Amino acid sequence: MTTIQTSDGTEIFYKDWGPKDAPPIVFHHGWPLTGDDWDTQLLFFLKQGYRVIAHDRRGHGRSTHTATGHDMDTYAADVAALVQALDLKDAIHVGHSTGGGEATRYVARHGKGRASKLVLIGAVPPTLVKTSSYPDGTPLDVFDGLRAGFAANRADFYWTFPIPFYGWNREGAPLNEAIRQNWWRQAMMGAANAQYECIKAFSETDFTDDLKSIDVPVIILHGEDDQIVPVVNARNTAALVKHGTLKTYSGLPHGMCTTHAETLNADLLDFFKA
Repeated sequence: MTTIQTSDGTEIFYKDWGPKDAPPIVFHHGWPLTGDDWDTQLLFFLKQGYRVIAHDRRGHGRSTHTATGHDMDTYAADVAALVQALDLKDAIHVGHSTGGGEATRYVARHGKGRASKLVLIGAVPPTLVKTSSYPDGTPLDVFDGLRAGFAANRADFYWTFPIPFYGWNREGAPLNEAIRQNWWRQAMMGAANAQYECIKAFSETDFTDDLKSIDVPVIILHGEDDQIVPVVNARNTAALVKHGTLKTYSGLPHGMCTTHAETLNADLLDFFKA
């Protein structure tokens, strides 16, 4: 396995495909998955002449199942260690869902001179939980319910969660059993403690200041029928970044990178080449 070691001894697993001198793209996966969730995009952009990198977040997949560090600051620092180890310059960072939060914090705090563009897909910024300063958020008790269901029976929780994730509860959207099993496989590879604590990280972290500080071009892509991260997040994020483009997709779900990969890949390629 290919890994780098962070300052606290955590080993971060990563895939790194393509010529070392090709333009690099770093993919940040969602909760509670792994870099495998990007395989369709990795193969597509590899064929387009890019160098593609996807890692497993600490506590997830094949990276160290650590007892600590399950917060956005540490996630971003781990990415910085990976970028430095691979000596990536002018990298495009693509984040989905929780990975969008990780990518946002990385670019804001560590990306100066290293990151060239940022893509946020169904992403959690500016924040998810409802507060007095963010009335568009989701009530905290919804995330408490996620934690309770997870702690009671993680395997069963992860078997049902892909249904709204991919919009299979909508009329005319047949369940794809292979995709469901692959989602479950990835989720069960991770550590229960890390995934439990990550719920707080993805729901309660405020990325407002990060978004305001980012100088590189940003594109925000979001399904209008996203049942996991409300589409209002995309609109609010677009209002905060300096050089942002917003595109929403009628009827598409949270997991649209998988269910509608051909559409998303084409739009991503246009943004990369612009």
